[in-house]
Amino acid sequence: MKYAYLDGSSGLSGDMILGALLDLGIEPSLFKEKMASLRLPVEIKVRRVRRGAFDALKVDVQIRTDKQVERTFADIERVISRSRLTGTVKDRAAVIFRKLFEAEAKVHGRRLQEAHLHEAGADDALIDIVGCAFLAEELGIGEFYASPLNVGSGWVKTSHGVLPVPPPAVAELLKGAPVYSAWVESELVTPTGAAIAAALVKSFTRLPELVYEKIGYGAGRKDFREMPNILRVYYGEQRLFEETKRVFIIEATLDDASPQLLAHFLERALDEGALDATLSPVVMKKNRLGTKLTLLAAIDKMDALIEAVFRDTTSIGVRYFPVERRVLERKFERVRVDGEPVAIKVGSLGGKEVNAQPEYEDCVRVSRKTGRPLKEIVRLAVREYYRKR
Repeated sequence: MKYAYLDGSSGLSGDMILGALLDLGIEPSLFKEKMASLRLPVEIKVRRVRRGAFDALKVDVQIRTDKQVERTFADIERVISRSRLTGTVKDRAAVIFRKLFEAEAKVHGRRLQEAHLHEAGADDALIDIVGCAFLAEELGIGEFYASPLNVGSGWVKTSHGVLPVPPPAVAELLKGAPVYSAWVESELVTPTGAAIAAALVKSFTRLPELVYEKIGYGAGRKDFREMPNILRVYYGEQRLFEETKRVFIIEATLDDASPQLLAHFLERALDEGALDATLSPVVMKKNRLGTKLTLLAAIDKMDALIEAVFRDTTSIGVRYFPVERRVLERKFERVRVDGEPVAIKVGSLGGKEVNAQPEYEDCVRVSRKTGRPLKEIVRLAVREYYRKR
């Protein structure tokens, strides 16, 4: 399988995503043929344009009717279901549209079934979203990743009036995603772009260590002096995308927290998605004995973990900074000790096994059930694993 990494430093829109994915090597004629099965009154044009120093593909969807189209989610589902696209494409497109309708319904105080889409519900949005789903399948993309998204700033005219950037639906869709505003005063992330990201992106991370085969360039409809309005998509083998190497350390020092509170918080931090959580003794200012709390986290978990530190400990401030790490390739095997299942975590380096350890919780469970010492259960589990090989 392949991965796609979206560089959203110039924003994200449906036509930018289509252009970048097409630029990876899909014939525009095939794309147009598949989109024709939606039976929409549109004409699709694909052309090369310049955006700053970049040559990129621009996808234009021209509507062949003056009638203003407003659709419910049920209307969208009917259009998609009657097409000749595969079930996978239909399902993926429906998931994206559901995200979009849920956001619109929430910000306008309606039920999902009552929500109508205006700009995002027009025919060009159907091409954007269904087209993205089709191109993802055609390119064999198993997982999407993205950089933090530049949403722009200022105001935008919509059918609901003049709204601040990002508009309410976009802001709702991007909850939990890292966003920022830079360079230009304009809307950079559109509702369709935000919905695609919310539905398909596995994690948002600054450019990690990766090996890519191609880069696709998709142009937006605007042409800024300050920066090129393009989306770059890096594309390659999924196994060569190393998102785990860049993580963050979050630290806090406390001198007024009880041991019980801190012990409880370690479990809470792991439940919130921390990759690791430790406590260590420190000497703080005025020679007071204290405890340093250290959490290891991916960027998409940082906000939730920092909020948990403030909410569930006595800390009034935290530090965080990026670090690099290397991890073994891991898989789980299963053995039985006295008839009870025990998972074995196996670590490999370059395809060669270098470590095998039984899962602690499984060993504790078997120890309690059988009455045998924990260290004996651990020894028997490891022996059984190597005996089976």
